[in-house]
Amino acid sequence: MSSTLETLEISTSEKPTAAVIWMHGLGADGSDFVPIVKELDLSGCPGIRFVFPSAPAIPVTINNGYVMPAWYDILTSDLVRREDEAGLRKSQVDIEALIAQQIALGIAADKIVLAGFSQGCAMTLQTGLRYPQKLAGLMCLSGYLPLNDKIAAERHAANQHTPIFQAHGRADPVVLVNRAEMSRDLLLQLGYSVEWHEYMMQHSVCAEEVADIGNWLRRVLA
Repeated sequence: MSSTLETLEISTSEKPTAAVIWMHGLGADGSDFVPIVKELDLSGCPGIRFVFPSAPAIPVTINNGYVMPAWYDILTSDLVRREDEAGLRKSQVDIEALIAQQIALGIAADKIVLAGFSQGCAMTLQTGLRYPQKLAGLMCLSGYLPLNDKIAAERHAANQHTPIFQAHGRADPVVLVNRAEMSRDLLLQLGYSVEWHEYMMQHSVCAEEVADIGNWLRRVLA
């Protein structure tokens, strides 16, 4: 399986044995989170290949059909009343192909973290909970669980005990914190292990969060 997504890559050693596949949010691209890598304290971690894919450019309904990088279409402001299921599933296949590429390069599935911000967070959960091999962890930033009425039936047992890092801004005006809390509560009801973090920020990333991400990565990739 090969991915058609363009990617940027940063490795912390010549021969990485772990990978973090990090999806951006709506309207951004693969370069968006590259600067954060140098801010992470990864002491004690194995060599990591950070893979930053760019979503394809598509018309986005909520933005009057403006064409921009997006993992799927956004149809309503509440994000979940009507969802672009076809778009979500197409991007899921693309991200699964990125995982397969890292496995083909010699990185074990259980040393691969899926990560994402906003739409990228939704894709992390969409893909990771259904993936048929155990992953190292799911890092979910300022986003939510899509297709939540289907996850109980579609999830794969391989990642039932995979650590989930979920972080959100209390003042987020894009993905309201109660939307993220509903996702967290459903994941907990389904028996997942969720490490929840809240920060006094909007739809963004803050220094305290970056420190917490580093701590979590050191634990799940140790």
